Amino acid sequence: MTAEAWVYRFGDVEVEPAAHRITRGGIDLSVEPKAYAVLVALLQEHGRALQRDELLDRVWGHRHVTPGVLNRVVAQLRKALGDDAEHPRYIQTLHSLGYRFIGDVSRVPAQAVDAQATAAAGEDAHAARGERSARPAIPMSKGKLLAIAMAGIAIVVLAWYLRSQVTSRPLQASVAVLPFTSLSSDRDDSYFAEGLAVEMHDALAGVEGLKVAAQMSPGARNTRATDVKALGSALGVATVLDASVRRNGSRVRISARLSDTATGFTLWSHTYDRQMSDVFATQSEIAKEVVESLMGVLPGRSEALAKRLTPTRNVAAYDAYLKGLQHLRRADADADGDARHAISFFSKALAADAGFARAQAGICLSQLRRFESVRDVDAYRRAHAACMRASGMDPALREVSLALAEMHRVRGEFGKAVAYYDKALQAPSLRPAAYVGMAKVQAAQGRGDLALRYFEQARVLSPLDYRIYRDIGYQHYLDGHLQDAIAAYRKATELQPGDARLWGSLGGLYLTAGDRARAGDAFERSIGIKPSDTALSNYGTLKYQAGDYVAAADLFRRATLLEPGDFRLVGNLGEALMAKPETAAGARESFARAAAMAERYVQIKPDDALALALLAFYRACLGDTAAARELIRRAEAVGAEPGEVAFRNAQTLVLLGDADGARQYLDRARRAGVAENRVAISPLLRRFSVIGEAERRTRQ
Repeated sequence: MTAEAWVYRFGDVEVEPAAHRITRGGIDLSVEPKAYAVLVALLQEHGRALQRDELLDRVWGHRHVTPGVLNRVVAQLRKALGDDAEHPRYIQTLHSLGYRFIGDVSRVPAQAVDAQATAAAGEDAHAARGERSARPAIPMSKGKLLAIAMAGIAIVVLAWYLRSQVTSRPLQASVAVLPFTSLSSDRDDSYFAEGLAVEMHDALAGVEGLKVAAQMSPGARNTRATDVKALGSALGVATVLDASVRRNGSRVRISARLSDTATGFTLWSHTYDRQMSDVFATQSEIAKEVVESLMGVLPGRSEALAKRLTPTRNVAAYDAYLKGLQHLRRADADADGDARHAISFFSKALAADAGFARAQAGICLSQLRRFESVRDVDAYRRAHAACMRASGMDPALREVSLALAEMHRVRGEFGKAVAYYDKALQAPSLRPAAYVGMAKVQAAQGRGDLALRYFEQARVLSPLDYRIYRDIGYQHYLDGHLQDAIAAYRKATELQPGDARLWGSLGGLYLTAGDRARAGDAFERSIGIKPSDTALSNYGTLKYQAGDYVAAADLFRRATLLEPGDFRLVGNLGEALMAKPETAAGARESFARAAAMAERYVQIKPDDALALALLAFYRACLGDTAAARELIRRAEAVGAEPGEVAFRNAQTLVLLGDADGARQYLDRARRAGVAENRVAISPLLRRFSVIGEAERRTRQ
């Protein structure tokens, strides 16, 4: 009797290979054909260890599929059979070897099962046949019988082909973690679901052998199809994890689901209704389910996941930490407001758990965001103190390594920064941020091509992160590749259309390119989303270049009210006031204030070439010729941002009465990619512009 002629029974499960049928408790189960074939192979050899290669040969016919495929179908079988990977009743994992069926199995001839089924159904079936036998049968022609038979064969063949195409494709153990959906009635509660998704993503990313797609922001998900097949194709993953989260008082309900991107089918789903104090264990359970489904079980993996998902034992501290993370992620969109809020929540987390190192590192990063965005000198000092405290708490924590790397980078201590970025790269979830940091180190040293290579490594790892496209765009701008910069910023706005600062920056690029109409539209869209110092300042620049100095001064003044700590905004106001004779007297006060703020800034960051060039301009406006020339020399020596620095130095030399020097710097600016229209519309430089000279020759 062939193996297929037997029916296998164990527990409340019955498997009939000839009919390709499996039931549990009398209910038909549905599993993939390959999963079914693995089960039959294990049953045929029950009690004997089957090596991975042997199973791959028997079921797939070759060994060219990845081990993750076998792990996945075994996990599906365990789910269907009600088995447990760590305490198995049926399928035992033999680590680094294969699998063995360990349950008690009985074999019954298939004919006997058929006879039992026939006897059980006999009386009802006889009655039904008796009722039908009163009607005369209508014979079919041979032609019709042949047609029906051929159609049946075609359907079977097609079904077999489609099923084989789905189930035999070589899938790597891989997953995308979608932003979790908040079902809480309080809209402000979104941070909790958002934070749980980030923590889950980062924990899974640390599992060796598991490919985890780049983290998606909630805004990015809303702009893309949420069909799991489409996401699988776009992100290159075999599965998608999504979840909904509802908090109600002291309880939390998390409904999680893992879906196969090849078929769209749900591999498993579960609802966890727990106390908030159990949120860490719940996260660990979900992560364990994902890893078991895709990779099987390896010793110590559950413990490592649980540790990563339990950064603190204090629920109040964790709640505040998740709020801080949300505001830190948004700090790029509103460097002042969100960075301040992030610091506040991280501080609350530390108040609840004084040893919470990740919260302390969060304060350091938030202060650094503010320092870089608005040149707040005191923010750097606070960042330094926070980083030192975080390092004292847990120097091996890779989030601390990233924070220290950022701290040294903004200070211009590039060797130390690179050393800490190398440590941060050991954590897969931190690699995109570490590569971005490495890119900025190269950019600060004038190595634009190398910077773009690091940015590209970050983009490949995190293709849906709008911030990377923004940073790439800014690098293109510094390198004088204006159209490439515009394209990158446009991509960033597609991924994050509600970011006011992105639209403001895109408008600034359009303005530099001489596209006033698109620039104005972008500025108005930015201000319509949320008035920011960047958008107001850039819109002021547009008005300034159009000769409307009164409107420009008003916009610059509004920008300084939103961000009084940014010397660049104060300097812009001084330029607008200086351009009109009746307001020129007020310009000196603005330049004096801007110079004092810039002096403090360059003491901390002496490698910021553009800041040095701006300070030289302010000193020239104040009549301090010697200081202005020394600052020009220092800015030039740094070697970064050559186009912008040369453009500013040319303006400064005009103020100092050095026309020949101004022409030389303008030539450098042009060679570095500065557009001629910027020269033509500058009140100080327009007499040196090619456009202006052509117009003068035409008039003559």
